[in-house]
Amino acid sequence: MFIHQIALVSQSKKIKFSDLTKASAALQKQATKDLSPIWGVKATVDVFENLSDIPLGYWPVIIMDQLDDPSAAGYHDDKNHQPYALVEYSDSWTLTCSHEICEMLVDPYGNKMKSGLSPNGKERVHYLVEVCDPCEDSAYAYFINGFLVSDFYTPDYFDSGSSGHTRYSFKNSIQKPCQILKNGYLSWYSPKDKHWHQATYFGSKVTTHVLKGLENMEGSLRSRVDRLTRFNDLLKGIKNKTLLKQQMDLGKITNLAGNDMQDHWEQEIGMLLKPKKIR
Repeated sequence: MFIHQIALVSQSKKIKFSDLTKASAALQKQATKDLSPIWGVKATVDVFENLSDIPLGYWPVIIMDQLDDPSAAGYHDDKNHQPYALVEYSDSWTLTCSHEICEMLVDPYGNKMKSGLSPNGKERVHYLVEVCDPCEDSAYAYFINGFLVSDFYTPDYFDSGSSGHTRYSFKNSIQKPCQILKNGYLSWYSPKDKHWHQATYFGSKVTTHVLKGLENMEGSLRSRVDRLTRFNDLLKGIKNKTLLKQQMDLGKITNLAGNDMQDHWEQEIGMLLKPKKIR
């Protein structure tokens, strides 16, 4: 199986390089242990200190302190049609990185579609495959090594009928096909009216509208849809104070465990390199 290579790079002054490397281990674990068995993709997630250090063939995920244009956040493809992502720093930057990496691995070129019944059940439509969008809010995320990562839907998400024994998202936050959770969204093309549509749950209920202007934009379907989607709360950090405290507490526990292991390995190395007595 082909192995995709993700490059994690921070241009933010708020992220220590040591934290970046620890986060990459969590993102690697998610890609290998959670995403791969469900979606059949394999990847490495490697950290690089500078953009100039990234070898050929890697897809960059670049974290920046601020993006002046909010619509620049998320997935893009370069002039050679290779994927990359921009992430704006927040206290949930690992959640955003996880979101972008999961979607990049499942659909590297941003044009994958899956047919299914429309949300109203009256026609067949083509859904854009964005595995984290319907469940992207931090309320549905989970922790790996003390870092927050995104839930994602499974291929069964587009089933025509619902089953109580089917897993629609990794953490089972999604309970039925094509469900959109709070602060999530879903996009599709209707062959019947020849328009792109989007259902969003950014307010008190799910609302549906036509994505006007998408046909006149350049880039992949995903990059165009992202630019037309309202700048959402995912990029603004974790609003749930309990969840934020839990992330911080888990981070402290992880660091303490790392300190304990540092002592362990230093002792082991010291014993191994201890000068031997000459008889």
